[in-house]
Amino acid sequence: MTTIHNLGFPRIGAKRELKFALESYWKGESSRDALKNLGTELRARHWAHQQDLDWVPVGDFAFYDQVLDMSFTLGNLPGRVQGFEGDALDNYFRVARGRSAAGSKVSRSAAASKDSPSTRNADHPHCCGGGVAAAEMTKWFDTNYHYIVPEFTAATEFKLDASRLVAQLAEARAQGVKAKPVIIGPVTYLSLGKAKDNSSKLDLLQRLLPIYAELLDTLAAQGAEWVQIDEPILVTELGADWQHAFNTAYHHLKTARIKILLATYFGELAENKYLAANLPVAGLHIDAINGQADVQPLLGLLPAHKVLSLGVINGRNIWKTDLSAVLDWVEPLAERLGKRLWIAPTCSLLHVPVDLNSEEKLDAEVKSWLAYALQKLDELLVLGKALTLGRGAVKAELAENAAALAARRNSTRVHNPAVRAAVAQITAQLGQRQSSYGVRAARQAALLKLPSFPTTTIGSFPQTAQIRQARSAFKAGHLDVASYRAAMHAEIERSVREQEALDLDVLVHGEAERNDMVEYFGEQLDGYAFSQFGWVQSYGSRCVKPPILFGDISRPRPMTVEWIAYAQSLTKKPMKGMLTGPVTILNWSFVRDDQPRSVSCHQLALAIRDEVLDLEKAGVPIIQIDEAALREGLPLRQSQWQQYLHWAVESFRITANGVADGTQIHTHMCYSEFNDIIASIADMDADVITIETSRSDMELLDAFENFQYPNEIGPGVYDIHSPNIPTVQQIVSLMEKAAERIPAERLWVNPDCGLKTRQWVEVIPALQNMVAAARQLRAQMEPQLQMPEDATA
Repeated sequence: MTTIHNLGFPRIGAKRELKFALESYWKGESSRDALKNLGTELRARHWAHQQDLDWVPVGDFAFYDQVLDMSFTLGNLPGRVQGFEGDALDNYFRVARGRSAAGSKVSRSAAASKDSPSTRNADHPHCCGGGVAAAEMTKWFDTNYHYIVPEFTAATEFKLDASRLVAQLAEARAQGVKAKPVIIGPVTYLSLGKAKDNSSKLDLLQRLLPIYAELLDTLAAQGAEWVQIDEPILVTELGADWQHAFNTAYHHLKTARIKILLATYFGELAENKYLAANLPVAGLHIDAINGQADVQPLLGLLPAHKVLSLGVINGRNIWKTDLSAVLDWVEPLAERLGKRLWIAPTCSLLHVPVDLNSEEKLDAEVKSWLAYALQKLDELLVLGKALTLGRGAVKAELAENAAALAARRNSTRVHNPAVRAAVAQITAQLGQRQSSYGVRAARQAALLKLPSFPTTTIGSFPQTAQIRQARSAFKAGHLDVASYRAAMHAEIERSVREQEALDLDVLVHGEAERNDMVEYFGEQLDGYAFSQFGWVQSYGSRCVKPPILFGDISRPRPMTVEWIAYAQSLTKKPMKGMLTGPVTILNWSFVRDDQPRSVSCHQLALAIRDEVLDLEKAGVPIIQIDEAALREGLPLRQSQWQQYLHWAVESFRITANGVADGTQIHTHMCYSEFNDIIASIADMDADVITIETSRSDMELLDAFENFQYPNEIGPGVYDIHSPNIPTVQQIVSLMEKAAERIPAERLWVNPDCGLKTRQWVEVIPALQNMVAAARQLRAQMEPQLQMPEDATA
């Protein structure tokens, strides 16, 4: 009998219950107990959804992030939050976002939380810059999920706190759940972290392993038979020292009184197959979709006693699985392996929405092609039943699945000959600017007349309750087009007036009309469909609803010109048009799986290029094309990077480079380690790039010490994902660090990212300090500044 199990379940709730509970607590509008009770309710509900599985993951639920949970389990807290005497959950949020909850209601409950007065003051949103520095955040492998980066020094010590896992195991046991605890493995944990003093992370392994051994013994004592230990770095290219670390770690843990299922995902093991197969664990899980080439070799490498778990359902996309095709190649393995064969999704279902049945307005034809988390579990159960009882036991289910796949394959909505003809005509010339950067910079300087250290924002301003209410009323048909346009114009005018009052140099329209930086564009492009409840977690309480790219892409009409042209009409200052780039739209969508991603990206590039040219015709002098997700699309193996970067950079250049020399092109990238692809970023040839650097204390700018980046750069000077308000001196200090690596005359001053998730009461003082810092920098450095090399040409 084949065992069926799951690696993880979406934690946010089908209606984003966790998001709303978190934000209510952070605002001081609800209690800590209410938040914890909601967590208990969600776990119970999610376990009930999985009750027919042989093993159900426990410990995959997190109030913010599973890596941060692991840091607290291991007692690895940054020094700035150690010694806190209050509730551990509040300290947890301090690491995640710089502050836990704020406001009078939290202060009134101080006695219950045992907060000291000084701690409460530090948590107040308007005190001394507010809170503590939040931990760095970056992308989880090649996904759009962000994790909180563990921090290490040579002196880091670890101390077990298994209370979270023990409590959840007790809850699961009370519910009758067949629990399989889930933890992040020691080698991956070290790999994901950052040594703040440049010490060797691997030197900490010997201190860490006894804590893991203690944790495994604790789980065994709680009655757990299996533990899932996630080690996804096994699908990356490992140096000899990291390969040795795996052998060291699992030989140390092999005496644990619990069976270990070592889980890898997101790619193929390739040269790490022998290493993974021979680690002293009871079972190995692999991604059998992205790493199907690993399956046959592993049959010969795995010892006869080991379980082989195959990820046969795609845990990162929402298309139905071809169940018959999976059975064609899995059935012979089931005959060969017997009880040693387990099947599961490829990875945690964290990366897909919860329940397709909640979608009442989704296009019915497209809906018939899809599977969310619950439907993927249903697919898994069908496969398990077929492998145990034969295909005849699931004949109806297989027939229904085959019919849906055939309908999608033959749909005329999927294929557009005109779009394919346009892609076939793409040439290298389409991606070339008319002149070099030096010539362009001089012309742009003459046209824009900006001061040194020009100030701007990344694009969005707060999405207020009024904005959300107007959008909801419009979508529900309760607000007509004229009234909706008037409401959005009023919000755009507010953003423009606030920016003028702040004396920012380059303004934005604020994006009041946009629900999401990708969904907004997808809604206006042919080839996309949209969900109501297709939410997935990006980080913390931040959820996104990726549009569904199901067919060939085209732009039937302008998408942003009306709003941005209106904003430009309100001010004499330069207005920046805001677009999302083709690579980011691709990487932040659920993308069709029936053609290469590069083809879909080229289709998007041609569509967004038309929008860029229309903005230029409308008199918009600066156009920002966000490519926040460029790096996350990188293959996990560096040997495969160049192929991706070639078509990704080409797509951006197709989008951006049809404009005249005087039109300034910006791009933005956030929360990505991009030092190792800096040459490709330079090849994008944007006139200005804005990047996240504040959480890393400008460490991301180390790339520019050995690479002479040719164009202008705006290193983010404050973290918009934290409610903390930066001081003028903090911003000046960060920019001074930037000027050590990049010529000051090529520096811009801007936040890390867009401001849609913040409140105006936070935005105004933060931007006031940013503008004041720019003035101070001009006073300090202007005598030393030089014009760009070709500025007088």
